[in-house]
Amino acid sequence: MKSREQEYREIFMAEALEYYDAMSRHISELERNPADEPALNELFRLMHNLKSNARAMGYTQIGEAAHHMETIFGLIRSKDMTFTGPVVTVLFDGIDTIGEMIRAVGADQEASDISFLLENLDRLVRGESPILEDTQEEEEANRKLELSDLVYIQIKKLDHLLNLVGELIIDRDRVLTLSQEIGNPALMAAAAHFSRIADDLQYSVMDARLVGVGSLFNKFPRVVRDVAAAEEKDVELTIVGEDIQIDRNILQIITDSLLHLVRNAIGHGLETPAERIAAGKTGQAHLTLSAQTERDDVLIQVIDDGRGIDVESVRRKAVERGLVAAETAATLDPDAVRSFLFEPGFSMAKQVTEISGRGVGLDVVKLAIDSLGGQLRVDSVMGQGTTFTLVLPTSIAVKGALLFVLDERNYAIPLMHTDSVVSLMPDDFHVVGGMLLARVQDENLPVVPLRRLLHNGDGPLAPASKAELNGRQDIIIVNYSNRKLGLIVDRFLRQQDIVIKPMSKPLDTIDLFGGVTLLGSGQVCLVLDVPALTRLFLARRP
Repeated sequence: MKSREQEYREIFMAEALEYYDAMSRHISELERNPADEPALNELFRLMHNLKSNARAMGYTQIGEAAHHMETIFGLIRSKDMTFTGPVVTVLFDGIDTIGEMIRAVGADQEASDISFLLENLDRLVRGESPILEDTQEEEEANRKLELSDLVYIQIKKLDHLLNLVGELIIDRDRVLTLSQEIGNPALMAAAAHFSRIADDLQYSVMDARLVGVGSLFNKFPRVVRDVAAAEEKDVELTIVGEDIQIDRNILQIITDSLLHLVRNAIGHGLETPAERIAAGKTGQAHLTLSAQTERDDVLIQVIDDGRGIDVESVRRKAVERGLVAAETAATLDPDAVRSFLFEPGFSMAKQVTEISGRGVGLDVVKLAIDSLGGQLRVDSVMGQGTTFTLVLPTSIAVKGALLFVLDERNYAIPLMHTDSVVSLMPDDFHVVGGMLLARVQDENLPVVPLRRLLHNGDGPLAPASKAELNGRQDIIIVNYSNRKLGLIVDRFLRQQDIVIKPMSKPLDTIDLFGGVTLLGSGQVCLVLDVPALTRLFLARRP
């Protein structure tokens, strides 16, 4: 994995070489037509940007050269200097020197001494004649052309390439299956080689799409400053894990969600300095943006040390809104209660402000995370703070899935939402309030036969009975929005990577399925949408 410094240097190099090429082109245009104002304005802009970028990266000599050159182009723009004679020669020399320094950065070499160039540029500013060497025109005439070893690629091109890789992965599985069925040694060897190449190509394309989360995180210091100032709060932002890599499209999709969580943390999670001091805290509040990897997932967290979420207030509000019966609400654990924050329109804010109340819009954030096959979790301690955790896949094209059989058909369920799998006997279940419950890992979990959810129609589920359970029951325990649910299936198959394709019309209106995939046998396999299944169960349980 690339270090953050290496990644930033490559980005700087790509932009700086692009600037250099544009400068060379525009100064040639200006030499042909000294009255070409667009070319002059573009040269001034490019020098200004290069100066800022170089100084931010610590490349002081490039920054100094660009600063001096920017000054000269500014004087030419203001008509205080004319682009003729020695001025032309010195500026061409300046651009060439900048190009050499940029290439030296790319080669990890020391930049050459630029004191002679800076002296000549200072002489021009003072209205003095520059010192021109004879070791110079011959050197410029024999200069070699060089191309950058970095290229910009449009995201849509990478998207198309990844889609093709997805198709290749499907065909890889089919070829492997067919070769095993035929049993020809030469065919099996060729299929194995094809599989290795397909795997390497898949990971290479996925790697090309990865960016450090710092490219998003580093935009937040200004956001935090502005929102804290508007709320009259003192907030210190800490950023952790900027070099964690994730698919660029995933980062793009979560941008608004992360912005919403940060604004709400400052506006309604963190107290004013006076409130914090009265509560025995420091006057300065603390907000952390953190990224880390966990198995194949990336965890992004927004952590504040504010007032926390009042679970009892959320419980009362949920009952008032008719989201849950009072008797049921009284039995819910804190995680289940906090899940109500993700219901559409649910708000704990006492008044509407420009910065929405904590809870407003969390349903939209949840939907965005769900669309990626991810999860959104919230943990909070009253008086100590709140943590929102975004559990995200590193890639959105190829996903790990658990395959299983139900009514002689193959189905897939994303591993992102799969907590565990267990096999239980009928005596391990009990019925409470018309629902099947099973004790798994010291938790009493609701369990439902998946076929009943898929084929129940629009009405509520019929009360459960242990009489319908015969022999060993294979159960997939899914986890969504801090709620666990056991799904009884006919039998488990295997775990494998799949490429999910969207459902075609009119099946795309069935929200219980997140798409389809093609197995190595050529069979079409429906991919279950765990968020939709969980919502369906909660809406129709007895």
